[in-house]
Amino acid sequence: MQGGSLQGTEKPGGRLFVVATPIGNLSDITFRAVDTLKSVDFIVAEDTRTSSVLLKHFGISKPMLSFHSHSGAGRTSEIVGKIADGAAAALITDAGTPGISDPGYTLVRDALATGVEVIPIPGATALVAALSSSGLRTDRFVFEGFLPLKKGRQKKLQELSSERRTIVLYESPHRIEKTLLELSKYFGERNCVVGREITKLHETFYRGTFSEILDMIGHGEKRGEFVIIVEGSEK
Repeated sequence: MQGGSLQGTEKPGGRLFVVATPIGNLSDITFRAVDTLKSVDFIVAEDTRTSSVLLKHFGISKPMLSFHSHSGAGRTSEIVGKIADGAAAALITDAGTPGISDPGYTLVRDALATGVEVIPIPGATALVAALSSSGLRTDRFVFEGFLPLKKGRQKKLQELSSERRTIVLYESPHRIEKTLLELSKYFGERNCVVGREITKLHETFYRGTFSEILDMIGHGEKRGEFVIIVEGSEK
């Protein structure tokens, strides 16, 4: 193996592969990702039930261990220990790139701390897909993921109101309207792009000011995850 790529039937022992999976359209998975998932000894998944659908689609049958926000230190030690003993593992999330707004980064951090080699297998991520097609500035941007639900939410919005770079946020369907209203309150009216169900059958992009998008979303379906792209402050 050279540079983390899999060649032939060579076993990738003692390594953690961070494997990006599709965010919707299954055709977006890479050949390298499929080869990696077929070659490792076991797969670490955020939700094994969700990931089993993807693995079955590509004819992959491997032992799976769950790793999510409620996994304790014991599970982390278990996984890292297996890899340190020579096993090869792949880390995947429910959709997209592991570690981006999910707990996978803690496993990567602890694996690196024990000397395990971590190899990225790049692919889809919602924030880049939305940003690249937004039409807003992409040369400098800041990714904030999900805003705090309660504590620190107003402070974060106030801080971001003067951010000059393009701002990228994630939001759930039941909070999208509330968040857009708050952005309008703290930011004033700005150009914004909201992507819904990116790469999926009902992919939709809303473009306009916060109030214009609120009006559009208010009359539309509120399913799936949303990506919010906001132009930076000119002040």
